[in-house]
Amino acid sequence: MHHLDAEDWRPAASLEALRARGRLLEGVRSFFRERGVLEVETPVLGNAAGTDPHLAPLRVWHGAAGGRMLYLQTSPEFAMKRLLAAHGVPIYQVTRAFRDDERGSLHNPEFTLLEWYRPGWDHQALMGEVEALFERVVGTEGARRLTYREAFRSAVGLDPFDSAPQDLRERASRHGLATAPGAGGEGDREACLDFLFAVVVQPWLSAVPLAFVYDYPASQAALARIRPDDPPVAERFEAFLGGVEVANGYHELTDAGEQARRFEADLARRRAEGLPEVPMDGRLVAALRAGLPPCAGVACGLDRMLLAARGGARIDEVLAFPLERA
Repeated sequence: MHHLDAEDWRPAASLEALRARGRLLEGVRSFFRERGVLEVETPVLGNAAGTDPHLAPLRVWHGAAGGRMLYLQTSPEFAMKRLLAAHGVPIYQVTRAFRDDERGSLHNPEFTLLEWYRPGWDHQALMGEVEALFERVVGTEGARRLTYREAFRSAVGLDPFDSAPQDLRERASRHGLATAPGAGGEGDREACLDFLFAVVVQPWLSAVPLAFVYDYPASQAALARIRPDDPPVAERFEAFLGGVEVANGYHELTDAGEQARRFEADLARRRAEGLPEVPMDGRLVAALRAGLPPCAGVACGLDRMLLAARGGARIDEVLAFPLERA
């Protein structure tokens, strides 16, 4: 039996922090009620999982009816897009989400997500609404908006699109990234960009209360549209409160064929990296074929939002019972 500390039963968050969480949830719901956005609920437990190689879903064995593997959702995105395809109205959700590999000062495997979708909007318009929400519930005033290229050039001093892979590798190594097999190739380029963004760009953004970084490299599109600029860019954004990433938004991909291709590419990458197989969500592809309206969507980590607003350092400060006390 797991040894329990005599005080383990107590919540990690203070009563004052729990009250702040309650006020945040009230503020979110009143914000969307005033704007006519419908609150919805979708399953946390599903038959399929996101294929993104960066995300690991928690698996649950359902023993009834012969037994099958189910998945706790890493985000309500796929189910919400099915609702959008069916009804085409703006929707939001406050839900629990789960990720298998995350525990740290800013990560708990179970966390609270606010996710919403705006038919007819692009990622630029949605950034404006995220800014308005944060002003309302966090108290920020205005925001700085930078393209990924502008932020990277300013903080790192290199161009993320045009710099030679060896220059990115040299700079990343200087900041502590160990040399990986295949260093210097395109996969290594991505690893260096991700590393430099986390260890150089995000701390640089911490000087700004609220910052938006948008138009990411096409290789980081996930489920965003790719705009055929030179170079092509993914129409997505991330929001940072004091340098902490709190939101990830997209001008959503609506092409069913392209979605299926990206799923297949994710699954191939999972196999190549020895990651667990996950079933592709054919119902999402079917919904896109039926017709997902042009839209933008964003997911906000409410725990992180609250933590950043309070100037805290550890996610446990705003969770009643983090994993170790759950």
